[in-house]
Amino acid sequence: MKLIHIIRKRRTIRSFIPKKVSKNKIGLICEAGRWAPSGLNNQPWNFIIVQNERIKLKIADFTRYSHIVKSADFIILIFLDKKRSYHLIKDCQAIGACIENMLLCATDMGIGSCWIGQILNKKDKIREFFRLNKRYELMACLAFGYSKSKPRVRRMPLKKLILKIYEE
Repeated sequence: MKLIHIIRKRRTIRSFIPKKVSKNKIGLICEAGRWAPSGLNNQPWNFIIVQNERIKLKIADFTRYSHIVKSADFIILIFLDKKRSYHLIKDCQAIGACIENMLLCATDMGIGSCWIGQILNKKDKIREFFRLNKRYELMACLAFGYSKSKPRVRRMPLKKLILKIYEE
């Protein structure tokens, strides 16, 4: 599929059917994230992949969007490694690129996804739950699985988003 079609097809999926995603596909999603650009090629991200139901239920308790985490086949928690960080804004942008690569890769394979940001309110509790050093800071939780329904498409027209165009 052409990249622009994958970008246009990607939607936030908030409920999933109980169907397993293969370990190979999970690996490809992580691989896509790994290849995101980062300043000085510092690759400031680390992942925790959770397919285990018991652990997923515990993570669900850290967000008001627990229903999304519970219905997902697996989640990926993405952390900033502060030791590899050299500029917080640039590193957060790199992690955003990493996340987008993962979401687009999943879409291309027919796997739905949801980027959960609200969970950041409990980032310290999550770090403690996984017994991680303070050098790791939670940046996002991504939920993945096969979609239960087809979401609506809503996008503002491009002309409303462009502030100015300077032409020759």
